[in-house]
Amino acid sequence: MKELLQRLAAYNVWANQRLAEITLSLPEATLTQQVIGSFPSVRSTILHIVDAESIWWQRIKLEEKIERPSQHFNGSTVNALEMLADQNRSWKSWIERAGITELTALFNYRTFSNEQFTQPVSDVLFHLFNHGTYHRGQWVNQLRECGVEKLPATDFIVFSRQPN
Repeated sequence: MKELLQRLAAYNVWANQRLAEITLSLPEATLTQQVIGSFPSVRSTILHIVDAESIWWQRIKLEEKIERPSQHFNGSTVNALEMLADQNRSWKSWIERAGITELTALFNYRTFSNEQFTQPVSDVLFHLFNHGTYHRGQWVNQLRECGVEKLPATDFIVFSRQPN
């Protein structure tokens, strides 16, 4: 289990870096323009991914007050991508240091609607990485809508073909 979670964390870093490189080549006005998707712009999609990873991080760290980073965010898309990369690396490092007991322990948390759940940490991590993959797909489509024609493959199988 730990090895799989480490691979998923490394994949998450890799895939987000690939999209960030393309995203950084675009003007800020393009990244904040209205596009079709669950979120109104490329930047807002990135911020949603940052929020999700940060919220789960705060929950895992047992912080009492959980905050969305986007709530007080006034930076650029570059800043949002830096926050995302930092959070991705934090998850990767945490999983590398965690023992199997930490990864399989039951975890209690409350949602923003105050529902309480108890689940294994590993389920939360699988959700986290799956959620990122889902929204990267939206990010790709939004980049296409912004006129980007050549996008890197971010499939797990492409990542798995990379030399270690």
